[in-house]
Amino acid sequence: MNEPRHLELNSCTICPQDCKADRYQTAGFCGANHEIKINIAMLHHGEEPVISGTRGSGTIFFSHCNLKCVFCQNHTISQRGWGHKVSVHELAGHMLTLQEQGAHNVNLVSPTQYGIQIVDAIGEAKSRGLNIPIVWNSNAYEKPQTLKLLKGLIDIYLPDFKYAHAAYAKIYSGAADYPRYALSAIKEMFDQAGKLHINEIGIATRGVLVRHLVLPKGLSGTREILNLLHDEFGSGISLSLMAQYYPAGKAMEYPELSKGISKMEYDAALETVQVLGFDRVFVQEISCDAGWTPVFEDYEQKV
Repeated sequence: MNEPRHLELNSCTICPQDCKADRYQTAGFCGANHEIKINIAMLHHGEEPVISGTRGSGTIFFSHCNLKCVFCQNHTISQRGWGHKVSVHELAGHMLTLQEQGAHNVNLVSPTQYGIQIVDAIGEAKSRGLNIPIVWNSNAYEKPQTLKLLKGLIDIYLPDFKYAHAAYAKIYSGAADYPRYALSAIKEMFDQAGKLHINEIGIATRGVLVRHLVLPKGLSGTREILNLLHDEFGSGISLSLMAQYYPAGKAMEYPELSKGISKMEYDAALETVQVLGFDRVFVQEISCDAGWTPVFEDYEQKV
C-alpha cells in the first residue's frame, strides 16, 4: 500500500525546532524521517487511574523525540531510536488490536514528530471501527497550528509541562523556548478538549490532564508552573503531579540531577497545589527507580 506524501515533511517545520529537514531524504532534528517508527504497543497500567483504569491504556510508544532531555526515562527509544517501522495502515491496525484487547483508550506516547502521519492513521482506524477515546500523550513542545490538525480526532490531551524557566529548558532539554511553546500548546489543547470529563466508572473520556514532573533542586520551577496554570485556566484544570523522577539517560553527568527528589521537595509542591485550590490533582508516592518505565525492545540488536 502506497503511503501518502505530505508536503509538510519536505521542509519540516511541524514542531518548534523548525529544522527544515526534507524528511523524505534524511532525518529531522527529532531523529525521525517520514516513516513511522514505534517500539511497543501494549496494555499499560502505569498511567493515571483515569487513563489506565482496570483494563489498561492501549499505549503505543513512538520512537524518537523533538526534545533531548538528559534525564529522559524513555531514552532508549526517544534518543537512541529503538523501534521498528510501521505503515499508516499498520498503525491503524495496532489501534484496533488494542481496542479488541479491551483497552480503555488508545494512548499515543511521544507522537509529535509523526503528527502529520498519525492524522491519516486515526482517520483509517475510525473508518475501520475504532470508537474508544484517543489520548495525545506529549511533551507539549508543539506548535498550536500543528495541533489544530488534530481537532476532532483527539479526545484527551495528556501534555507535560516540564519547565518554568528557559535557562533550565535549554540546559537539560535543548529548547530554551520550551516554556513559551508548552503554554501555547496547552492553551490550544484546552480550547479543543476543555476540562477533563470522567465517566461513571472513573475513566476519562475527554479533556486535558496536564502532567508535571517535579525535578530535584527546584529545576522544573514547580511553584511557577502551578501558578501559571492557575492564572491561565483556573482551578478547574486537572493536574498530575509526578514524583517518579530518577536519574535516567545522561542524568548522572549532572550532579544536580543525580538523585531523586526528596519528600520535602514533593511536599512543597503539594502545598502549592493546596494553596491554589485545584479541583482535581493526581499524586504519586515518591519512587526513585525504573519501576514506572516499560521494558523497551532493542530491535536493532535482533537484526
